[in-house]
Amino acid sequence: MNDRRLLLISSIISAVSPAVVVPCLFRLRTKGYGVSKGIPTLIIAVSGIDDATSVAVFGIVHSLMFTEESLTYEILQGPLSIAGGIAFGIFWGVLSKYVPEKNDPYVVPLRILMLLGGGLISVLGSECLGFGGAGPLGCVSAAFVSLLCWSQQGWEIEDNPVATAFEIFWMLFEPVLFGLTGTQIKINELEPHIVMLCFACLVSGIVIRVIATVFVAIGSQLNLKEKIFVALSWMSKASVQAALGPVALNSVRSGSDEQKGYAEMVLMMCVLSILLTAPTGAILISLSGSRLLKKTLSPPIVEGWRRSARPSLRDITIIDEEEDGEGVAS
Repeated sequence: MNDRRLLLISSIISAVSPAVVVPCLFRLRTKGYGVSKGIPTLIIAVSGIDDATSVAVFGIVHSLMFTEESLTYEILQGPLSIAGGIAFGIFWGVLSKYVPEKNDPYVVPLRILMLLGGGLISVLGSECLGFGGAGPLGCVSAAFVSLLCWSQQGWEIEDNPVATAFEIFWMLFEPVLFGLTGTQIKINELEPHIVMLCFACLVSGIVIRVIATVFVAIGSQLNLKEKIFVALSWMSKASVQAALGPVALNSVRSGSDEQKGYAEMVLMMCVLSILLTAPTGAILISLSGSRLLKKTLSPPIVEGWRRSARPSLRDITIIDEEEDGEGVAS
């Protein structure tokens, strides 16, 4: 397996799943766990950076693997993709501040369309131009800049109509995404030794990442229990792997048998990572949060953010804990 193939599969598997991490951490933060040191906010923020980096690296490596351009073009593609994606995100985010106007009676649906349209333009346009890594990075950057601009106009940071709309979109498209990914895996054609090899790679990678996270956090204000919780929170994988896993397989439909075999192995690792880490990560976050994090009796309200009376879809989690610490299945 050459270096580019290793980078491709590493960029996919390394990404953290916001679909698993965010709901559990929002529930813990609502109950006051870890808020004194901003641990839930830290984990969510770093997860977003991790996903943006992983998707950008995947796009760059994928473009390099399936391009026949010169060496100079290949060398420049990485920096140009990163710079182009960030530049587009900033431009579209600032544009979303002024289009539509904040007093427009249809400001909510228009902002939803602006953000959705910007993401489609970024992803599809970058593919047409041959800079696949710029698209996802531009999509994430546009959402980030738009949020900053809208918060300056009085919108809530973490609970606004656009965020709720995309939560609903995700609830609709998530089963489709995971279902289509799973249909491409033929269980009866999998070789046991390859499955075990992929399983060993995943487990060893998770263990190394947890240990590395604890060591990297040395010198911070976090104690050992909090470092362990942060490390465990970043093990979940789901949405990014389901989205990127089939891409490699689709790119080698007309390729050699060797290329198809590698693409199928990438997809199998993505499916195994979802099955292994998604439920395990959600359970570990929900169960260990109340035991490893300190609880603040009166959770402070983040400046510039006020919780609305309307419950957010992100409050949904697999476990609801009573005040005495006992878990009750919801």
